[in-house]
Order: sequence, then structure tokens, then C-alpha cells
Amino acid sequence: MLIQQTVEGFIGALASDSPAPGGGSVSALNGALAAGLLAMVCRLSVNRKDLAKSREELIKAGERALALKELLSSLVDRDTQAFNRVMNAFALPKDDDRQKKERAEAIQSAFREAVEVPLEVAADCAELLDLGSKIAEGFNPNTASDLGVGAECARAGLEGALMNVRINLPSIKDRDYVNRIRSTIDRFVDPARKRNKDIRETINPFLPDPE
Repeated sequence: MLIQQTVEGFIGALASDSPAPGGGSVSALNGALAAGLLAMVCRLSVNRKDLAKSREELIKAGERALALKELLSSLVDRDTQAFNRVMNAFALPKDDDRQKKERAEAIQSAFREAVEVPLEVAADCAELLDLGSKIAEGFNPNTASDLGVGAECARAGLEGALMNVRINLPSIKDRDYVNRIRSTIDRFVDPARKRNKDIRETINPFLPDPE
């Protein structure tokens, strides 16, 4: 499993001449890293006396961040598996009409998975940005850079996953399905981008420019 590799091993796999793992798995990993950072910020904030009013919110946010970390970690491998399924579908025989039909159906099914996995990554990263905005309402100021990096990782995961949705979506022939996916994206992408901007504005006072 990719997620169980060393960091060096994973980066080496990315740098190889194999098309997978690729950007989709990296997007999921960015999300998992974001979730880990947000969970850390919560843990380093929750026991501060000056944040007593935020304690319950921080506990809930930290627990959800840990759950999303597990989900996104699993999606690192699921994305590569989805890509491999597409490749395997194209390799199916097409010697007669029956085989051609089965191959076409397998390709369409594989492309749906190749859309739905990164869509899940994007939605999870959008939720992380929502969590980050809630954490930003009351957090340990010493973790401002960690909160900011977590938000940027979530943004990278979101945008990268959407790229993988967009590159696979035109291969799907079911227009109703395509339109449903696009509508789903429209519901969360702009609010998520705004959350990222809001978090950055919140942490900026804690990150003065060097003199």
C-alpha cells in the first residue's frame, strides 16, 4: 500500500516513469497532511485557559480532523487503484461484439470511479477548510503557521482533486451523471476557497513580515 510506504519511498514512486501514483494520490495525501495539522492545532489549543470558551468546539474539530485523516489516507491508495482500473479496462479484449460491449461498459464504470474518488477527496478537503475556519475562531496563536499550512494543504488537495475530476469527466458518456457531478462541485468549491482566504486573513496578524 502506498500510504504505508516511507516518505522517501512514496516520493521515489512519484518520480518514476510509472503514471501512478500521480496527482490524484498526492491530492489525497495533501488532504491527510492537512487533517493531521488541524488535529495538532486543536490538541495544542484545547487546554489553554484563555480558550476555555472554545474547548468543546476544538475537541469536536480535532476529532473530525482525525476521522478525515483516516479517510484521506485511504484515498491515497484508492485513487491509484481507480487509475489502474481504467488502464485494465482499456486492456480488455475486443475481438467480437460481446467483448466490445463488455469492454465499453468496463471503461465507463472505471471512469466513474476515477471521477468519484477525487471528488470525495475534494469534498473532504473542503470540509477540512470549514473545520479550519472554525478552529481559527479560537486557537493557540503559537500554532498560527501550522493552521495556515494545514489550510494551504487542504486547498492544494481540493484543487488537485478537482483537476483529476475534470480530466476524467469528459470520458463519461452519461450526460446526466456528468451534470450531477458538476452540480455537486458547484455546491462546495467556492465556499471552500473563501474559507481558505478567511483563514489566511485570520492568521496573518500572527505572522509579521521580517524587518
